[in-house]
Amino acid sequence: MNEVLKSRSPFYPGQPVPAELFVGRSQQIMRILDRGVRQVAMGKPVAMYVQGEYGIGKSSIATFAQWVAERDHALHGIYAPLGGAGNLRDLAMAVVAATLRSGAFDPKRSEKLRNWLAKYVGKQELFGLSLNLDKLRNDTPSLSTHFGMLAFLTEAYNRLKDTNVRGIFLVLDEINGIASDTQFAHFLKSFIDTNAAASPPLPFLLMLCGVEEKRRDLIQRHQPVDRLFDVIDIEAMTEAEMVEFFNRAFGSVQMTVEATAMRTLTTYSAGFPKIMHLVGDAAFWSDRDGVVDNEDAIRAVVSAADDVGKKYVDQQVYGALRSKDYRSILERIAKLHPDRMSFTRREISVGLSESQRKKLDNFLKRMKTLQVIRSGTVAGEYVFNVRMVRLYIWLQSLHEAT
Repeated sequence: MNEVLKSRSPFYPGQPVPAELFVGRSQQIMRILDRGVRQVAMGKPVAMYVQGEYGIGKSSIATFAQWVAERDHALHGIYAPLGGAGNLRDLAMAVVAATLRSGAFDPKRSEKLRNWLAKYVGKQELFGLSLNLDKLRNDTPSLSTHFGMLAFLTEAYNRLKDTNVRGIFLVLDEINGIASDTQFAHFLKSFIDTNAAASPPLPFLLMLCGVEEKRRDLIQRHQPVDRLFDVIDIEAMTEAEMVEFFNRAFGSVQMTVEATAMRTLTTYSAGFPKIMHLVGDAAFWSDRDGVVDNEDAIRAVVSAADDVGKKYVDQQVYGALRSKDYRSILERIAKLHPDRMSFTRREISVGLSESQRKKLDNFLKRMKTLQVIRSGTVAGEYVFNVRMVRLYIWLQSLHEAT
C-alpha cells in the first residue's frame, strides 16, 4: 500500500484553535457577542470572565470572539497571555507587547501602533518583532497603575480612530499567576470604575480567562470584584461538537475517520479541546493511508496519554505524592480497568496496609486539590476529571509492573 505524503497537521496542541477550525460553543459565543462585543461597538464598556477547567478551550473562545469582533464589529483585538506574569509590572509589559503585535486583521492599524510605540521595538527578527526590554521596564511603573493602563489603552484607541475602530477588545489570558497578587484584584476594580466614571468612557471589552478557582481568589482578595464581570462558563464539548471538529479538521487535509475510530477519539477526548488536538495530531501522524481506523486511533490515544502525563500528571501528581504510602494507594487505583472513570473509597481501602488506610483520606483530598478527581454523586465515590489522565496513570502502572 502506498503511504500518503503528509501535509501540514490541522491540529494545534497547546495553541488556540484557528478561526476556520472553531466549532460549537454557539451559546457562549452569542453571549459574548450580544452582551459584550455589540455593546462595546455602541460605546459601552464591558468586563467578562471566561471560566472553565484546564484544556476546556477558554483561549480558543477568546481568540475566536476577537476575530469575529474585528471582522464584523470594528473592535481592535489585543491578546495578552499572562502565563509568566506575577505582578502588575509584568502585566503592563505583557499588554504593551501584545499591543505592538496586534493589528494583523488590518495592516494600517498595525503600522499606526508600531509607529506610536517605536521606542519599545528592538530589531526585526526572522520570526517577528523583538522588544527593547530596558526601555519597556523603565516605563512599566507608570503603566502598571490603573490610571496609566487606562491612559495607554485610550491613546491606542484614539490613534486608531481614523481606521474606523469602534472599541478595544483586551484579553488577559492565563491569569493563574497574577491572580494571586492582591494588587491585581484592586487594579481591576479601580481600572473598570475609573473608566466608567470618565466622560466619555473608553469603549472596551476586558476579558479575563481562567479557572473558576482564580475568580474566587480575586473576590476573596477584594470582594467588590464579584460584581465586575459577566461570567461565561465553558463546559466540555458535546459528542456532536467533537465529531464535527474531527471531521472538519481531518477533512481539511483530505483525510477521513472510520466510525469506530471516531468513537475512540471522542471517548478519550472527553470534550476537552486541548485533548482533542493532542489525540487528533497523534492520529494524523500515526495514519499511513489517509483513513483513520481504530488501530490508528488507539495508537493516538496512547501517545496523547503519554504526552498529557509528562506535561501534567508527572509534575502535578507524582511530584506531589512523594510518600511511599501515597504511591501505593495511587497504584491500587491505577490497576482498576482503564475504562473506569470512578472508584469508591471502600474498594480502594481493601488490601491496603494499616499505615496506608490511615493516609487514604488525606490522599483523596490531595488528589481533589490537584484537580485529578472530584467527588461523585454518592457518598464515598470519586471520579477522574480527565479520561486521558486516568489512562496515563493506568499505563504507568503497567510500565512499573514490567
